[in-house]
Parts: sequence; C-alpha cells; structure tokens
Amino acid sequence: MTTALAATPLPALLPDWMDPDTLINGFIAQYGTWALAAICAIVIIETGLLFPFLPGDSLLFTAGLFTGTGQIHLPIWAVAGILGLAAFIGPQSGYWIGRLSGPKIFNRPDSRFFKKAYIDRTHAFFERYGGRAIVLAQFVPFVRTYIPVAAGVGKMPYPRFIKFNVIGALVWGVGVTLLGYWLGRFDIVKDNIEVALILVVFVSIIPILVETGKHWLEARKAAPALEPTED
Repeated sequence: MTTALAATPLPALLPDWMDPDTLINGFIAQYGTWALAAICAIVIIETGLLFPFLPGDSLLFTAGLFTGTGQIHLPIWAVAGILGLAAFIGPQSGYWIGRLSGPKIFNRPDSRFFKKAYIDRTHAFFERYGGRAIVLAQFVPFVRTYIPVAAGVGKMPYPRFIKFNVIGALVWGVGVTLLGYWLGRFDIVKDNIEVALILVVFVSIIPILVETGKHWLEARKAAPALEPTED
C-alpha cells in the first residue's frame, strides 16, 4: 500500500488550488484512474487555451513522481506518453487560434487573464529564437501559453510548426514527467517536494540560459568585424 508524500516544512509556493501536490491528490480522490485525464486537461489549457496561470512544469514533474510512488496506478510509459500527447495537443490549439483569429487576438484590451505585456514578451522571444522558440518556450511560464498563438498569427508553415511542436512535447511533456518519476525514487525528493519543484523550475530555464550564452558569444565574435579599421 502506498502512502501520500510527506509534507515539506517549507511554506507553500502556490495557492492550494494551483499546488500540484494538492491538485493531483484531489484528482486521484475524486476521479481515481481518470485523474490523469484531469492532469492532461490542465496541460492543454495552459499550453493552448490562453490561460497561463497553471503550474505546467511542476504538474508534469509531480505526476511522474506520483507514478513512481504508486499513487497513479499506471505504468510510467503510459503516463509519460499521455502527458506528452497533451503537451502536443495544447500548442496545436493555440496555433489554430492564432491562425484563424489573426493579429486582432494580440490587440485585445487587458483583462484579468490577458495582458498586453505577455504578448510583447512572447513576440520578442519569438523574434529572437525563431522556430526554436516553439521548443524553448515550453520551459518558460506564460511564454509557452502564447508562443503557439504567435506562430499562428505569423502564419508559420504548419509542417514546420508541427516539427518543433513534436520536439517540444517530447522534451517537456515526456522529459519532465520522466524526471519526476526517476527522482521520486529518492526519499529526499519525496520528503521535500517543494524544494524539488524549485529545482525543476531552475533546470527548465537551462535551455534559455544556453541560448542566451550562445547569442552573447556570437555577438562578441561579430563585434570586431563591425569595428571600423584604420587606413
């Protein structure tokens, strides 16, 4: 018989309704085997339906961890595969929302859940990284919600979008779930889940740090070539 994860002494990082531990335990209690469907719905909503205030990274990680502890009664290959599919479907929805709605969706007035600042940040991210932004954005809260919409508004060729979408779903949806499953075998992780979630957020931004470093090095190398030469 499995037991629930031990509570961490750290204060909660998220409100109860957004805390992944609370969410998944609640889903398991209410839906049993169908809890995974509720988790998938949250992933799809966050990555494709313009609602960025959901704990995508930590939810995937916790789902993998709960699979390892037996609280989700499915094999890890099924859990990771299903969540990877959800991470593919969500951006597909966002892409077609942007493709069919056009630029007017980015000109909406600010509301409780929609801020022009999110769009400006997403546009700058997309301009900087191009197609790779579809993959990298999976690891950036808020940006991962709007980047598929930006790709749709910009009419990125659909086959090209699918290619990056598949890579992102595998690296993020499957990868973060497997990471939770693997790390969940260690008692120190199970007993300090909020610390583990902080580490997940840190690890998730590593691809962005790498890309930023590459751009910085390229700019440094290009700088001497742009300097005027003396006659």
